[in-house]
Amino acid sequence: MTREEFSNIASSIPHQPGCYKYFDEDNNLLYVGKAKDLRKRVSSYFNKTVDNYKTRKLVSLINSIDYTVTNTEHDAFLLENTLIKHYQPRFNIDLKDDKTYPFIVIKKEPFPRVFFTRRVIRDGSEYLGPFTGVGKVKELLNLIKQNIPLRTCSLNLSAANIAKGKYKVCLEYHLGNCSGPCEGLQSETDYAANISNVRHILKGNTGEVIKYLKEEMQQHAADMHFEKAEIVRQKIEDLNNYQVRSTVVNAHLGNLDVASIISDEQYAFVNYMMIANGAIVYAKTLRIEKKIEEEDADILSLALEEMRTTFQSNAKEVISPFEVEVADESIKVTVPKSGDKKKLLDLSYKNAEITKQELRKNDALMLGKATEENAATVLEELQDSLQLTELPMHIECFDNSNFQGAYPVSAMVCFKNGLPSKKDYRHFHIKTVEGINDFASMSEVVYRRYKRLMEDKAALPQLVIIDGGKGQLGAAMESIEKLGLTGSMTIVGLAKREESIFFPGDSEPIQLPFDSPAHLLIRRIRDEVHRFGITFHRQIRSKGTFKNELEGIAGIGEKTATELLKTFRSVKNIKALTERELTKVIGASKARIVWSYFHNEDGELKEISE
Repeated sequence: MTREEFSNIASSIPHQPGCYKYFDEDNNLLYVGKAKDLRKRVSSYFNKTVDNYKTRKLVSLINSIDYTVTNTEHDAFLLENTLIKHYQPRFNIDLKDDKTYPFIVIKKEPFPRVFFTRRVIRDGSEYLGPFTGVGKVKELLNLIKQNIPLRTCSLNLSAANIAKGKYKVCLEYHLGNCSGPCEGLQSETDYAANISNVRHILKGNTGEVIKYLKEEMQQHAADMHFEKAEIVRQKIEDLNNYQVRSTVVNAHLGNLDVASIISDEQYAFVNYMMIANGAIVYAKTLRIEKKIEEEDADILSLALEEMRTTFQSNAKEVISPFEVEVADESIKVTVPKSGDKKKLLDLSYKNAEITKQELRKNDALMLGKATEENAATVLEELQDSLQLTELPMHIECFDNSNFQGAYPVSAMVCFKNGLPSKKDYRHFHIKTVEGINDFASMSEVVYRRYKRLMEDKAALPQLVIIDGGKGQLGAAMESIEKLGLTGSMTIVGLAKREESIFFPGDSEPIQLPFDSPAHLLIRRIRDEVHRFGITFHRQIRSKGTFKNELEGIAGIGEKTATELLKTFRSVKNIKALTERELTKVIGASKARIVWSYFHNEDGELKEISE
C-alpha cells in the first residue's frame, strides 16, 4: 500500500482507541497493534520516513487495513494481547517460550502423592508451578521429604482396600519418611494437614509450616518425648535455613511481581521475578527478538502479562521501571524511587543485564546465532590451535550410542562455516558388527560415510572429530586408510570426560583453554552430535524399530520384558539376578525361563553373542 493509497482511506479511520490489523495481498495477518488514537498511529507508518528495515518491509507488504474500536486504551491492550496470542502475526514479537517447564503435582487420589512432572494432565490434580529450573524443584522436593512425611508408593489407598488390610508398610515407613496410611496408621485428616503444609512451602510461605511444627515440638516436649521433639526442631531449623537463603529484602513486602527491560536495536531482555512473602519464588529472563520499532513499554506490558499467566501469579502489585498496562485494572503498578522495592527493581535489572551479556558472549563464541565475522574468527582460532593446514570450513563429528547395553547406532553432524548444516546430518544403523563393539561400529560408519562421499565425488571435510578418544580414533583411521584418504583431511579424537583432543599416533593430547571460542565450538559440535544421536534412539524406540534382548527369549513377550527393564533398569542388571529375585517381579515360570537363558546348569553366566 502506497502513501497515496493510504491517504484515500485515512479519513475513514477514527480518532478513537482500538486495535489495528495489517494484511498482505493474500489476506494473511501481518501485524496487530493498539493505539490511543487509531488514525494517528496508523498514519505514522505511512507519513514519516521509517529507518528500521523490518518496519519498512512491513509497510511494503501491507495491502489492507482493518481496525476495531474499543472504549478505552486498556480495552485495546486486552484485545491486542488476545489477537497476538491467537494469530501469532509474522511481525509481532514472539513471547512463546519453547521450554517445557517443570511442575510439582499434588495427585488427586486418596492420600495424595507429591512428585515432579513436566506434563499437565486435566485429571483434577493440583499443579504447582511452573518452576524455571529442575534444580529448584529438586531442592523443594528434598526439603518436603525431609520435613513432611508423605507416601511415595502408587498403591490404591481407598478406604475399602485399607480396611481389608491389603497392604503392609514398606521401608519408607521404617525410615520415618511415611506415616503408614496403607495400614491405616495415619488418618486422611492428618495427611491432609501435611499436604496443606506442602502447599505453603511451594508457595514460599514457610512461616505457616514452621508455626505448625513448633506446636508439634511443644506437644512432644510436654509428653516427655524429647527425641521426637529434637527431630521436629531439626526440621524447623531446615526450614529457617531455606527461608534465609530465599529471602531478598524482608517478609513484610507480601506478594509482588517485578519486571524490568533492557533493549537494543535487535533484542529486548525482559526479567520477571515473582515475590512471595519477601522471597523470590520464580525468576526468568526472556530474550525477545524485535520485529519492528516496538516501544519498551509495549514489549514489557505484553511480556509481563505472558509471564504472569505462565507462572499463575495472583499478586496485586507490580513493580516496574515505568507505567505499564496490565490486564487486571485492580492491580497496582508501582514505579519505585527508593527503598526495598527499588532494590528489587535494581536486582531485576541486574539479572536482565547478566542474561544480555551472557547471550551476547555465547553468540560471539558460536553458541548461538553468529555473524560471518564471528564464525571466521573462531575458525581461524581453531585452525591455529590444531595447526591445521586449511581453515576448517567443513567439520564433521561422529558418535556411537546404544540402548541399555544393546542395539548400537551412530550419528554424524556436519558444521559448515562454523554453523550446523542440518541437511548434511546422518544417522547410521550398525550393519556389520555383532553385539556392542564401539571400535568396530566407529570403523564401519566412518568407512560408509566417506566411501559414499567418494562415490558421489562430494567435497571432503577439512576436520573430522571422533567422539570417544584414542580407541575410536584408531578404529576410524583404519577405515580412512582402507579408503586411501590418509592425509586428505585431519582426523582427531575427543576424549569424553576431559574434552582433550588426540591426534593419531600422539601419546599426549592437546587441551584447549576451557573458555576459548575454539574449545566452545568443539563442545557445541560434541553436544549437537549427542543430541542428534539421542533423538534418533528415541524415534526408533517409539516406532518399535528394535526390540530389547529379553524379547528374543522364547516365552518372554514385550510386556514382561518391559516390566523387567522398568524394575531393574538394564539387561546387565537382570543377568546378575537370582531366580528368586526374578520371581518376585514376573512369577516363577517366566523367571525360570529368563534365568535359564542367561545361565548354564552350573549357575554360571553363559557367553551369549548379542
